[in-house]
Amino acid sequence: MTVRKAYEWGSEILAKSGIEEAQLDAWYLLEFVTGMSRAVYFADADRKMAEEKEAQYATLIKKRSKRIPLQHLTGVQEFMGLEFQVNEHVLIPRQDTEVLVETALDFLKQRGGKNMEILDLCTGSGCILLSLLFHAQQERREDSVSGVGTDISGDALKVAKENGKRLGIDAIWKQGDLFEALGTTEEVRSETYRFDLIVSNPPYIRSDVIETLQPEVRDHDPYLALDGKEDGLFFYRRIIEASASYLKDGGWLMFEIGSDQGDAVSGMMQAAGFRSVSVKKDLAGLDRVVSGMYDKCEGF
Repeated sequence: MTVRKAYEWGSEILAKSGIEEAQLDAWYLLEFVTGMSRAVYFADADRKMAEEKEAQYATLIKKRSKRIPLQHLTGVQEFMGLEFQVNEHVLIPRQDTEVLVETALDFLKQRGGKNMEILDLCTGSGCILLSLLFHAQQERREDSVSGVGTDISGDALKVAKENGKRLGIDAIWKQGDLFEALGTTEEVRSETYRFDLIVSNPPYIRSDVIETLQPEVRDHDPYLALDGKEDGLFFYRRIIEASASYLKDGGWLMFEIGSDQGDAVSGMMQAAGFRSVSVKKDLAGLDRVVSGMYDKCEGF
């Protein structure tokens, strides 16, 4: 079979299986298997495909047709210009989450100063924290920026650690339920952990909605990373209520949110005493990030 025929066959199989971007996914898998760029493909698409490559491609196409995510087949996903390793233990980084990283980078740039410290709760693959550290360090060469990522899943933290190693970015990884991963109350009281910025993309899907999600998400993303309990706001409440013990005065708390959660999460932050609370939209015009500043004089 030629490379062209393989690609056409793969596109057809995926389209019949209901894959929305069948041609694009068929191409990504072809590129993954052969290492062929688009330029080479258009110049030499009638080249005969090696039998072992043909068999590998066919296997991957069949798996994708069963709604296994493309990124689980290739093992990687690009995010903020960086390549992250992913598997079934972590959420696949999504473009929507880049809005959170960009908002956080704007804050770090405006805040200035040395020894900036970031906490990423529910870190998963580490894509948020590692992207922040990479880009902040590129822009703030004379200053230091450090970060801690926490997750309840040990398997997720293994992925985050590997991503940090592959990207050459140092971070601290701690396993535990939200802030509990950081240690005891005594350690917090002695201000062992105080951060300029806390970011989180917590589970925020309502439990009764999960079964309606796309198969790639419903059947392959970790349930722990999806389930926001009855109203989808469970983890926002917990983080907002506890955050005063972990933020420096003037520090910021930033969340990714579901598109229908802007009013609820911003309202909770305002009620808790956060100042300058705002909601930022994504490229589709949907609410995506809520942020606010901690002020210890505002009733915390």
